[in-house]
Amino acid sequence: MLRRFSFIAVTFAILSAIVLYPIQGHAADEKNYTVEQIVETTIAVYGGRQALNQVRRNGDERGRMTRTGSDGRAEDVTYERRFVRGETADKDKIRLDKKTPTIEYSLLMGGGKMWGIINGTVFTPREDASSEFKNEISHGIETLLRYKENGATIVLVGKEKHKNVDLFVVDLTDKDKLKTRYYISATYFRVSWLEYQVPATAGGTPVQFLRRFYDYHSSQGTLVPFRSVLLVDDKVAEESRIQTITYGVKLDDSIFQNPDAQTSQANP
Repeated sequence: MLRRFSFIAVTFAILSAIVLYPIQGHAADEKNYTVEQIVETTIAVYGGRQALNQVRRNGDERGRMTRTGSDGRAEDVTYERRFVRGETADKDKIRLDKKTPTIEYSLLMGGGKMWGIINGTVFTPREDASSEFKNEISHGIETLLRYKENGATIVLVGKEKHKNVDLFVVDLTDKDKLKTRYYISATYFRVSWLEYQVPATAGGTPVQFLRRFYDYHSSQGTLVPFRSVLLVDDKVAEESRIQTITYGVKLDDSIFQNPDAQTSQANP
């Protein structure tokens, strides 16, 4: 029933998007698609800009992931991601709680700053953990869906066929000059996967990241991929599965606060 509803919702969104963003000239001549039409249609398929701003103004996502280390060992992790959306991405508040077999900790982003909490104590995350958290925020589907609000630029690279599937290839560059390449289904107008590079350390080569998205379902009228797989330099590094996701949930602002800052304010 859920899959049927998702299909109907997506089909309706595509038809609505085509009406809202018509192709100039012959409708069947795909070379006339502009990058704005492709991305705006994609936004409509995911729920539409207005609905995304209203429904996803805050949320609570819980799930599991399997991480594969450089030694080939797999580690199971449970996570909870809570967020409050700002007018732009740099005003968002995000808290990611992770629990592994050996440790439990939180990573937070707000006001342009990032920090961690473990056992109620604030700490500075390691560079690899910090980079991973920032990459998830800067190189995601939300980045594409909010490109206008965040002042990003989009460019149509072209159209490609992978395993007999037609895909639009779109490059997005944000205000910090971070670039993400999106592969968008030319049939369903949803992101099949995205790619980005992270600069190498001195003397090294850039690290290539690729995240694929699967199991799309409707969640409160917006489209969400419930499974994703991250590859790093063509090797599977992580598989994530959303178990529950709720938008519009009331979140106490204190969960996004830095305990040290709260203490200093209470004891000037």
